[in-house]
Amino acid sequence: MEEKVILVDANDNAIGQMGKMEAHELGRLHRAFSIFILNSNGDLLLQQRAHAKYHSPGLWTNTCCSHQRQGEDSLTAANRRLVEEMGMQADLKAAFTFIYKADMGNGLTEHELDHVIIGYSDLVPKINEEEVADWKWEDLDYLKADLMESPQKYTAWFKIVFDQFYAYQKKSHDTNSK
Repeated sequence: MEEKVILVDANDNAIGQMGKMEAHELGRLHRAFSIFILNSNGDLLLQQRAHAKYHSPGLWTNTCCSHQRQGEDSLTAANRRLVEEMGMQADLKAAFTFIYKADMGNGLTEHELDHVIIGYSDLVPKINEEEVADWKWEDLDYLKADLMESPQKYTAWFKIVFDQFYAYQKKSHDTNSK
């Protein structure tokens, strides 16, 4: 049975469901989430997508991404998927949402209202090799520079969301430092 995504309007109101592949083929706006796990050093846990993935295979991206299921809130979905992909749990909190649209090649378009979820953990991932090829912790300032120098190594959505995530982290850090 094909996984379904929740179609939404620009205000995140659910307006129906559609098969995941069809939604990506038609470029329909749907609900999604992106998880960013930071360790106690402030490094971000990245995953390299499995080489057999139908889009963006072998590219580096944030810790985990997926879609909420019908009747599932974003934090419940994020906790579920973090265990499924990375074999770990973390203290998660909702950070912000944004809408993006990106051509993924092969006739696929990501058009998502993305719920960005931030978590904290020093656990070592136990990756699901069907989903993830590799993982690493990376310094945020290094990542910011590497995204500019070598964008071809990263997924389209990670290149879009990273600057917003980076600004959010810096603002949160500055607020907590006062």
